[in-house]
Amino acid sequence: MKWKSDWAGAKRNLAKWWKRKGLALCLTAPRATPVEALPEPKAPETLESRWTDPAYRFGEAAHQMSRTHYYAEAFPYFDTQIGPGSLGTFLGSEPAFAPTTVWYEPCIHDPDAYGPIRFEPKGNKWWKVHMALIEEGVRRAAGRFLVGTPDLIENIDTLAAMRGTQALLVDLMDRPGWVKERVAEINRAFFRAFDLMYAKVKDADGGNAFSAFQIWGPGKTAKVQCDFSCMISAGQFREFVMPALAEQCEWLDYSLYHLDGTQAMHHVETLCEIEGLDAIEWTPQTGRAGGGSPEWYDLYRRIKAGGKGIQAIDVRPEEVVPLLDTIGPEGLFIMTWAKDEAEAEGVIEQVEPYR
Repeated sequence: MKWKSDWAGAKRNLAKWWKRKGLALCLTAPRATPVEALPEPKAPETLESRWTDPAYRFGEAAHQMSRTHYYAEAFPYFDTQIGPGSLGTFLGSEPAFAPTTVWYEPCIHDPDAYGPIRFEPKGNKWWKVHMALIEEGVRRAAGRFLVGTPDLIENIDTLAAMRGTQALLVDLMDRPGWVKERVAEINRAFFRAFDLMYAKVKDADGGNAFSAFQIWGPGKTAKVQCDFSCMISAGQFREFVMPALAEQCEWLDYSLYHLDGTQAMHHVETLCEIEGLDAIEWTPQTGRAGGGSPEWYDLYRRIKAGGKGIQAIDVRPEEVVPLLDTIGPEGLFIMTWAKDEAEAEGVIEQVEPYR
């Protein structure tokens, strides 16, 4: 990889981390001098174009990456996502664009009349938009960086976007069979969409970068999730989420579960029962301490005791060594940053004894 000369070593360390046999460190810092002098593109006038125009998206991403130093297991990649949960747009939801995210409009207003959920890529507007972004990246990356798989999202979270969260909570009680059928259909759509995208972006190792959480694995690699889980009991999670989630993790070669907020913590031990799940990422909700805080050490111990790898995000540089000392480096993925290259090199020096 032209913009990361130590990519071969980083891949080896990431592969070891997936097997819970080593440490992964994602550390970035601003470059004092850009790796390549690239102009910053002019932003399109509309929000939709800022999200969907392939030339602008690629140019903006390349400009930012050229000014970022990727240390240890961090790596540059073109993030092709159009919001968190774009699988739903392939299945009927319309996106609502905002400056920093994308929301999705419910499209299942009458469950009895809607029929099965099917993914038909031919003639699908939002599928074409996504593929245009991916194809722009593949065409222009030129070995400088990877092209990522979008953050599709899947399972009951996609159904919640399509149906509406409140309506779906009622559906769990009123039409549980309908919910299970639709989730199974969404799983099939996820597998097909992922396969088609993976065929475009996979590298020589058969691996892929995934847009969310800076992950790469030497095979089909993705983040999976269920943010809806914060509103349901452990029993409902087992009934409505676990079967599809276990199928996803078995189908993928490398899977990272996105655990979002303290309201979802009660599912940790249940998640650890999924044999095909490799690791769990922790995202504290807004207003709580970042992932390097001692407040979360016990959570990391629970995940590790369950036999899964850990990804700790939003870890401040000064929190890296205490986290390593407490949790241990095996199976730990730390995401941090530095204000400049000098600070980053100091973090690298501190972490070296834990390799």
